[in-house]
Amino acid sequence: MREQRTMTGHSLVRVEHVMGMPISLDLDDDLPIDELERLADGVFDWLRLVDRIFSTYKPDSEISRLGRGELRREDCSPVVGEVLDRCAELWDETGGYFDINVGGRLDPSGYVKGWAVQRACDQLLEQGSRNHCLNAGGDVFVRGGPHGRQRWRVGVRHPWEALAVAWVLEVSDAAVATSGTYERGLHVLNPYTGAPATQLRSVTVVGPDLGTADAYATAALAMGLAGIDWLATLQGHESAVVTEDGRALRSDGLPVVPPKSGGGEG
Repeated sequence: MREQRTMTGHSLVRVEHVMGMPISLDLDDDLPIDELERLADGVFDWLRLVDRIFSTYKPDSEISRLGRGELRREDCSPVVGEVLDRCAELWDETGGYFDINVGGRLDPSGYVKGWAVQRACDQLLEQGSRNHCLNAGGDVFVRGGPHGRQRWRVGVRHPWEALAVAWVLEVSDAAVATSGTYERGLHVLNPYTGAPATQLRSVTVVGPDLGTADAYATAALAMGLAGIDWLATLQGHESAVVTEDGRALRSDGLPVVPPKSGGGEG
């Protein structure tokens, strides 16, 4: 369902409700509007396909049927094997804290959303779009920059104040992923104890790939306070954390816009 479409000059902003959330696409390329519309159609068609295959809320999705043992992996779409293989690698990279089987059911959602957005943006680049921003529920990948700027500004939501931001980041060709407890409650489990993760309120990871950044943020949230030190070991990534007791911590290289500059996403 299309919710919003805005065209200004050679730019297009479209918002659609996919994967149970509003997803916004900003194409800021010097291309004809009909070409921008075609590119946007491709992005949302892809995201709807991913939702049909991977949604754990749809009992007839491939991932739901696979989890119930009604479908064999070799009978699934090739992307299912691709996702499961990468999730296995991420389990190893995170010391078992990114676990798609925690809670007793198959659920790769902590990777799939970021992976799907990243794949969409990679496809946009292949098709000639060099300046775009795709935001799926606060997990964002940006490439290039909007007209007049070299980088995009991405606001990281304040974990207690829904209409405020904790940080504004200025990024280009980068992923920004946030995992937190402030919207869905204590939904991330520590796979070693089975208990909900409660020590961190919000974890943001900035890196080159959104699926990986999303999984790293989820794993750090599951680790609790130990996740802060673990995030510091990730080469090529920057991070920001808000603890449940209100401390705000960030890595030295986090691309934060100075407070006096202000600004929001866009």
